[in-house]
Amino acid sequence: MILDWQVRASRMLRENINDLIALATVAEERSFTRAAARLNVSQSALSHTIKGLEKRLGLRLLTRTTRSVAPTLEGEDLLATLAPCFEKIEARLEALNESRDHPTGTVRIVATEYAIESLLWPKLSPVLKAFPAINIELMIDYGYTDLASSQCDAGVRYGDQVSDGMISMRIGPEERMICVAAPEYFDAQGIPQSPQDLGDHHCINLRLSNHGALYAWEFEDDTGNEIRVKVQGQARFNTINLVLRGALDGHGLALIPERLAADHLASGALRTCLEDYSPYFPGFHLYYPSRLRPSSAFQVVLDALRERG
Repeated sequence: MILDWQVRASRMLRENINDLIALATVAEERSFTRAAARLNVSQSALSHTIKGLEKRLGLRLLTRTTRSVAPTLEGEDLLATLAPCFEKIEARLEALNESRDHPTGTVRIVATEYAIESLLWPKLSPVLKAFPAINIELMIDYGYTDLASSQCDAGVRYGDQVSDGMISMRIGPEERMICVAAPEYFDAQGIPQSPQDLGDHHCINLRLSNHGALYAWEFEDDTGNEIRVKVQGQARFNTINLVLRGALDGHGLALIPERLAADHLASGALRTCLEDYSPYFPGFHLYYPSRLRPSSAFQVVLDALRERG
């Protein structure tokens, strides 16, 4: 609840600032007429403002003659105190305006290696060339990272479900995870017909870096029910690119993003299975605190990443 004294203090501060600006303008112009035109107020209103300020302070601040206006000694002393303050405020406002036109700053984003390589970097690389004063730091993590503790501005994850206090923005198309292997693996071990068959196969695991657990493979049946399978195999990695490498080298089945496998599927280096159990789901979303007031650099990054498809 805002207290009465806070309201009064806020009103007093606002009135004094406006009146001090009026005083400084009159002193600079040495004329109520020119100062009123500059401030876009009437001459009588400006004169009333200065008289009100003098009355509150109990001091005469200006000496008025028929030809000109000049500060008194007390007025000169007050203006000497105000001048550096106004200059500092004006310089800061100019800097903010310049930063809007010439964004500057550092933006840190945490995401999976796949998200960085397939989506973030292709979209943000042009930003670095277009805005030399913007720095971008991309950090790899496979968990739902706490942005405050990691000192990151934003993170990336699949889907738009985020905790309270977070904003989610779509930055990529729909995705799906597909089960793939090298042709020689299928020739030697056969092709699984359902997720339950994976227990009889060598599978390449992904270890999640945030809590060390192995990623459980997720599928859906024809009624939309989720099927989660814990798979086993000799090879385990903590980045999806190495999981892909293991599959290409014939070490077993891998569950990887379809876009990551696209070129290898086209070349015949990989083949798919269990496609009927691999549904599409919402693609990558950027999440960041709702209380965050975007900097000029962060706003540029948001505009670059926003999915427009």
